[in-house]
Amino acid sequence: MKAWEHFKTITHHRHLVMKGCFAVGLYKQGLLHDLSKYSPVEFMVGAKYFQGDKSPNNAEREATGVSLAWLHHKGRNKHHFEYWIDYGLDEHHQMTGMKMPVNYVVEMYCDRVAACKNYQKDAYTDSSALEYYNKGKGKYMMHTETAALLEDMLTHLAKYGEAATNDYIRKNILHNK
Repeated sequence: MKAWEHFKTITHHRHLVMKGCFAVGLYKQGLLHDLSKYSPVEFMVGAKYFQGDKSPNNAEREATGVSLAWLHHKGRNKHHFEYWIDYGLDEHHQMTGMKMPVNYVVEMYCDRVAACKNYQKDAYTDSSALEYYNKGKGKYMMHTETAALLEDMLTHLAKYGEAATNDYIRKNILHNK
């Protein structure tokens, strides 16, 4: 039964992201979003640790010390800022967040909004994704320009709503795409 519930959850999430991506003109990204979640390494973990109100990857991490599903997922999906972590070019060569292409930052925005809708259900508000982002903000290894763009879209959503933010993204962020 958990496998079916997990399947419904990830499919609903994909449909929400698809709707968000389509609304801003990212049709291909909407169609291809999170297909790796159906791969055995991700799906089996999701079914085993399914809870319904949060990602099963944290439960896998708590149980085993690492989430192999998450490592697989973030390494194949460019809308996750973790995909873009690499060694810096400065003299220290420390791990750092690289600047993400704008279209993937927009997909990340759509993903975060969809995740909040999916997990919060009726408790979701246009401020939900910004509030969730702000809880972890100091911990993210994200390029400053990428973080600023994501925060700008999430703040716009909290202030003006989804329709106005989709219009803002199409006209002001993706206008050169």
